[in-house]
Amino acid sequence: MAALPTPDRGWFKSSRSSDNAACVEVRFVDRAVDVRDTKDRSGPVLAFDGRSWASFLTGLKADPAN
Repeated sequence: MAALPTPDRGWFKSSRSSDNAACVEVRFVDRAVDVRDTKDRSGPVLAFDGRSWASFLTGLKADPAN
């Protein structure tokens, strides 16, 4: 993971996000997945490789609390 300064384009929130802004935004750039806090769009960005992102999503889907 690395914090990267990035242009403000290509970001989206999940269709399952609520309107209270307590969520993250995601974008796909080359082979990376960038993630940022919706409330702090000028703040740091986390960049994950595709394999790490896929593993994260698999874990979320497997957790019955989600």
